[in-house]
Amino acid sequence: MNLKFGIDDRPRFGQLMLYSLQWFVLAIAVVTTSLFIAVGSPAERVLYAQKVFALMGITTILQVFWGHRLPIVVGPAAVLLVGIITALASQGAEVDTDKIYTSLIVGGAIVTLVAAGRLLERIQRIFTPRIVVVILMLIAFTLSPTIRSLIFPAGQEARYGFGLWFTLIGVFSMAVASHAARGVWKSTVIPAALVIGSVVYYTIYGGFGAVFASYTESEGALLLPHLKFDGGMIAAFLFCYVALLINDIGSIQSLGAMLETPDTDKRCRRGIGITGAMNMVSGALGVIGPVNYSMSPGVIASSSCASRYALLPPGIGLIVCAFVPQLIALLSAIPDTVIGVILLYLMGTQLAAALHMSVSSRSALSFDDCLVIGLPLMMALLFSYIPMQVVPAILRPIIGNGFVMGVITVMILEHVIFRRNGEKAQ
Repeated sequence: MNLKFGIDDRPRFGQLMLYSLQWFVLAIAVVTTSLFIAVGSPAERVLYAQKVFALMGITTILQVFWGHRLPIVVGPAAVLLVGIITALASQGAEVDTDKIYTSLIVGGAIVTLVAAGRLLERIQRIFTPRIVVVILMLIAFTLSPTIRSLIFPAGQEARYGFGLWFTLIGVFSMAVASHAARGVWKSTVIPAALVIGSVVYYTIYGGFGAVFASYTESEGALLLPHLKFDGGMIAAFLFCYVALLINDIGSIQSLGAMLETPDTDKRCRRGIGITGAMNMVSGALGVIGPVNYSMSPGVIASSSCASRYALLPPGIGLIVCAFVPQLIALLSAIPDTVIGVILLYLMGTQLAAALHMSVSSRSALSFDDCLVIGLPLMMALLFSYIPMQVVPAILRPIIGNGFVMGVITVMILEHVIFRRNGEKAQ
């Protein structure tokens, strides 16, 4: 691949800032789309966002200097978003976030140990192409109830009509923009959708000034979670961290292959080690953990710049944002409807990536192969909507989590029931 700047090249300051701008816009977009899970008063939601911005900025800098040392954007892990949302739903009225974030600390510690113990090669053998395809699809499928709730919030039936038309126009507009855009402009589709969607929403419904004022009128207290171990919840989050591990491996390995780095495995171990350590930090802070995003090759291909130093200004910028509550308040005020529509589009691209992988890896050539993919998806949908009262309290973090049940199902189908088929496909 012809590049203007390689991994270790340092563009001149003006060029560096230009290349960094697209990374910064992309980083802001991926962070902002996860902030809807913050709970509490407006001030507490801003404080949550501040911690997330600071964590992602620090993780980006650590990865550039001491981790994988590749130009990869860092953002909140969608699979942990699934885990946190499901855990909150499974607890019902008695929500205890301390148990959730303790589970993140445990999961991050295990990921760190896996990277340090050099077990990645053995773990990768377990995850056949079909299992990876299913996990990618499960993230999209199990976020569908959340996307529905964002676009059609309970108790706001009067806005359902707006939500319907906004979704139809928004999704098709993003698809057209993505198809028509060339080069660096492709990376601006999501940020532009955030801005335009918010302007349209507040133009119709107003109230932006009041929302912004409520976010900035007071400061939240820096309350950190206490350690509370829940076996069922930890087990459920371990499945989420399996998916996070696969995501991280895929992001680093794919970019390493694209840039033809000779030490990709070493970079992978270091990068995953940083990811695990920073997930421990995220749990201690009571926020969602980071992961390396797989969309980075597209940005590099469009700009012809693979310099890892282009990620430093965005990392610093995210940290600076964390210390500007007014800016955080502005970003946190993006309407849930807008976030829901953008998540819908992003999960569509996730499914597209999974389907593309199933074709390129030739992992769905027979009816049994397709059953290994299809049945876990249906199981995930069922268990995403299962009434919690029919599930024993101790099992709710696992059985009430559609993603976890989908992963368990595909593991059994691939490595037990259809084991021969799985061996042939490898």
